[in-house]
Amino acid sequence: MKKLLFGYRLDHWLVAIFMAVMVLIAFINVLSRYIFHFSLAATEEITINLFVWITIIGIGIAFERSEHLGMVTFFNHFPKKLQKASVLIYSLLAAGLFLVLNWFMIQAIYDEITLFQARSASLDIPVWIYYAGLPLFSIFIFRGIYRDAMNKLNGREGEE
Repeated sequence: MKKLLFGYRLDHWLVAIFMAVMVLIAFINVLSRYIFHFSLAATEEITINLFVWITIIGIGIAFERSEHLGMVTFFNHFPKKLQKASVLIYSLLAAGLFLVLNWFMIQAIYDEITLFQARSASLDIPVWIYYAGLPLFSIFIFRGIYRDAMNKLNGREGEE
C-alpha cells in the first residue's frame, strides 16, 4: 500500500482536514453565541456539506477494509468458486450503483452550471460546488471496491 503524505494516504488526510474544519467552525460558532450573542448560521451550510463529503470518502475506506455489513452466514458456506463469483457480482453491482449516482450527479452539476445557476442560501456559493464532491470523491469509493474485491479474490480478506 502506498503512503502519500507524512505516512498517510490522501483520503485519510482529507477526512482529517474536513473534520478539523467542522470542529473549528462549531467551536467558533459556540464562542460567538456565548460571547457576542450572535450565531453564525451560515456556517451550518459548510458543515453539512463537509459531513456529506466525509461520508463519501468514508464509504471508500469502509469498502477497502471490508467493513460494510454483509450476509456472511451463507457466503462462508459457499464453495470457493461460488464465493469468488459472489465477490465479483457484488463488486460489479456496487460499482454500478456508484456509476449511476455519478451519472445523475454530473447531469445535475451540468444543469446547475448551464441552466439554473442556483446559489446557496447562506453563503451565496454556486450549488454545483457542493454537488461536485460526489463524483470527485467517488474515486476513493471505486478504489475501495476494487481493493476489497482483489483482497477477497486473492485470499487476503480485510487487508488495508
